[in-house]
Amino acid sequence: MAEPAKPKLNGPPASLAKTPVAKARLRPDFATIAGIGLALSGILGGLVLERGSIQDIAQGTAFMIVIGGTMGAVLVTTPLSIVMRAFKALGNVFLERTSAASAVIETLIQFATKARKNGIVSLETDAAAVQDPFLRKALNLAVDGTDLQELRKMMETDIGLGEQAAEAEAKVWEAAGGYAPTIGIIGAVLGLIQVMKHLEDIKEVGHGIAVAFVATVYGVGSANIFFLPAANKLRARMREAATAKEMMLEGVIGIVEGLNPTLIRLKIEAYDQHPAKARKPAPIAASQPVPKPAAPAAARPQAAPVET
Repeated sequence: MAEPAKPKLNGPPASLAKTPVAKARLRPDFATIAGIGLALSGILGGLVLERGSIQDIAQGTAFMIVIGGTMGAVLVTTPLSIVMRAFKALGNVFLERTSAASAVIETLIQFATKARKNGIVSLETDAAAVQDPFLRKALNLAVDGTDLQELRKMMETDIGLGEQAAEAEAKVWEAAGGYAPTIGIIGAVLGLIQVMKHLEDIKEVGHGIAVAFVATVYGVGSANIFFLPAANKLRARMREAATAKEMMLEGVIGIVEGLNPTLIRLKIEAYDQHPAKARKPAPIAASQPVPKPAAPAAARPQAAPVET
């Protein structure tokens, strides 16, 4: 006798098992690289056009004074743990994450469809496979039956703490941008002090003054080309991450409320900052011009009655 077929266990749909929400991939931020390159090219190119030499501003001592003094002032201002995090976050200035909002939206819609048919408890296995820690936490809270208001409060607290941590890292580089020009002036003053020791040689005095101001160039240049822009770029990354988390939170809340997946899609697609480009409609063939209707013939004047 043939063995009876074993019943298949109900598991998560293949689409959900194969496509957990993966983290966005990193790629070089060409805007940062091109911006720094363009700024340096403009400054050095202007120097060369003015018949200067790049060796005129290649001073290791001035660089050491500006960078060392600036980092020392930053360490006095900021706790060491935050400074270390700021150096790790510096990679986000040169690298950017590809937008995964579309994939997250599709996964949330799949979760919503499954929860609407089988109940939200059916997402327990799928939640464990989600790679994004924020979405995994929100789904686990939803599956555990956490009150909706409490779930929102907990996840909003998570978003707020993440923003505070990112803001602290950005302020490290913002502080460096404030200290660097002042440290550059200190370096210039130190150079002038050395120049004043050799006033007997006028040629050496002129050369020494020119070299002394290189520290000022390093201080002002590093602040406005790197430190301050890096702080603003980290804040931009922070806003992107917060928006992505808010989108996930609204999607999970819609699932808990049992909303129609179509309504959830319309609700969370507004958070997608890089929506897919809509296809352009096919060009309509030019039709032949419609002839204008003929103007109505002028009414003929009636003949006057003939008198008899």
